[in-house]
Amino acid sequence: MDGDRSDNMVARSRHKKKAGQKEKMETNKKEILNDKAKAVTGDREPAAKPENENEKSTSLTDVSSKQLLENGTKLDSNAQDLRGSYWLTRMVIVRYMGFIYFVAYSVSLNSNKQLLGKDGLLPANQYLNNIRSHVGSSSWWSLVSAAPTLLWFVDYETHIDWWLDTIAWVGLAIAVFMMMTGAGNWPLLLLEWILYHSLVTFLFIFSIFVLVCHTGWESQVLETGFLTTFLCPLLSLASVPKSTPPSKIIIFAYRWLIFRIMLGAGLIKIRGDKCWHDLTCMNYHYETQPVPNPLSYYLHQSPEPIHKFEVLSNHFVELVAPFLLLLPLRRPCMIGGVIQIIFQARVVLIISGNLSFLNWLTILPSLACFDDASLSWLFSMPVKSAVGQVNLQRKNQNKGPLSKCQSCCYVLKLFNISFGLLIAYLSIPVVQNLLSTRQAMNTSFDPLRLVNTYGAFGSITKKRTEVIFQGTNSSNPDSPAAVWEEYQFNCKPGDVSRTPCVISPYHYRLDWLMWFAAFQNYNHNPWLVHLAAKFLVNDEKTESLIAYNPFHGRPPPKFVRAEHYRYVFTKIGSPEAKSGHWWKRKRIGSYLPPVSLHVLSSTLAQMGWAVPKFTKG
Repeated sequence: MDGDRSDNMVARSRHKKKAGQKEKMETNKKEILNDKAKAVTGDREPAAKPENENEKSTSLTDVSSKQLLENGTKLDSNAQDLRGSYWLTRMVIVRYMGFIYFVAYSVSLNSNKQLLGKDGLLPANQYLNNIRSHVGSSSWWSLVSAAPTLLWFVDYETHIDWWLDTIAWVGLAIAVFMMMTGAGNWPLLLLEWILYHSLVTFLFIFSIFVLVCHTGWESQVLETGFLTTFLCPLLSLASVPKSTPPSKIIIFAYRWLIFRIMLGAGLIKIRGDKCWHDLTCMNYHYETQPVPNPLSYYLHQSPEPIHKFEVLSNHFVELVAPFLLLLPLRRPCMIGGVIQIIFQARVVLIISGNLSFLNWLTILPSLACFDDASLSWLFSMPVKSAVGQVNLQRKNQNKGPLSKCQSCCYVLKLFNISFGLLIAYLSIPVVQNLLSTRQAMNTSFDPLRLVNTYGAFGSITKKRTEVIFQGTNSSNPDSPAAVWEEYQFNCKPGDVSRTPCVISPYHYRLDWLMWFAAFQNYNHNPWLVHLAAKFLVNDEKTESLIAYNPFHGRPPPKFVRAEHYRYVFTKIGSPEAKSGHWWKRKRIGSYLPPVSLHVLSSTLAQMGWAVPKFTKG
């Protein structure tokens, strides 16, 4: 009997021990989750026992943490409703903006020296010197007003290439931080915005690049990036800084941005090309867009009713659906956001052509249509717990006396109201432009491009033409025996058997310039003469901008010319298609007559460009 009693005592002891271990494990698990939640909010208070009469009570943070973690992976729906808050939305927007900046700075890093460097097609240092001479003042304010760029404050004359690279590398580093953390503050994101503005200035002001910027994405990056700067907290880099909630005024500013983008695009179409009324524009778009991809080839050959449906869908998305974005009702606004995201990502834009990061960027302001509740599925439990804690804390703090933190919040609210009034004021000429029968697309009405008007494809090109550069080593370029070899660019059509590329959201600026150049002649595009001169010496920097130099590793050509061709897609199942050809082409005529380096010397001197030197191929 004593043995049985002893066994029972041992069993009870083991049971108590196991129960204690289980309870300890559960406690540790909750503490870990709570610590992760605090890490997200930036809280770093050490765990200490209270020393006053409130020792037995639990702080508000502890209570909210326990409520949030009570059910393991489920928030207390009664206390932690994520509807109407935008902490998670801000994290998504900051990460996405980081992605856009990353692509934009990558493009700059890979092409700035070749296009804007000291020996580039349009040297930036030469342009800055011209501005300095024109302004006639050494005042930094006068210079920055004329051309807003940080390059005024450095030795751009001798180190322009280094500074162009440095700006791009710093911008890339900040972009990576934004993507990795989903966090940012005013100084960091304002620096990112200023750096990009410093590069974009040249793309806007150089007359040769104006057409490229008329696509609108550079202004759109600046406006979107500016909003993202002030969506973030002043100094904190915590993902969920509890003292700085996302401004609902700026959230609405994003919605106002996507509304203007889409409505502007819709209005410019119905006021522009007749084919938007006839529902025939999509018969041409896939073939004549700047840089088609393989899917463009197949979409172009869709039946006529499909193309008409595409135009009607476009009119609905751009002229009707945008008004859902401004409604103060949660569900209609979300539906409007979903429509815009699907339209940009899946229907006819991102997947049907290489339109740079334009459509990727247009998705970003649509994200402001979704609150934390609708985006919570993207986040882990600790992050959602942190947001729940902060929401509960702020809800209870509002019931108590005014604290120092609340005073700071009121100051931020005052700033946000002022910011909203600024956006409203800058929007006046934009709205007037939207309502005007002479609507201008992709135009800025303020020097910093904070609020802009947008639009795309108001006029659809019905025929695709291409400028094809060729070189020869023949001493007589006019001889029928002269052998002309073609240069191939990275993405634009050239060789009719080459598969169209897929590069979106990346883009090649030179390829886009070539697309615009085909609409005019070389007199309107003097940089083409400079490009021909670069080809005549096998310039290594210029060669890095194209896919194939037929004279690589050989003596450079004696003459270079540019021919004008008409390009059309081959028909599926046609003999040309079966032989591997994506395109058919027909020569229109000469675009640039055969030129030698000697012939171009005087033209280069008139433009202020040095005659390129021979380099080993």
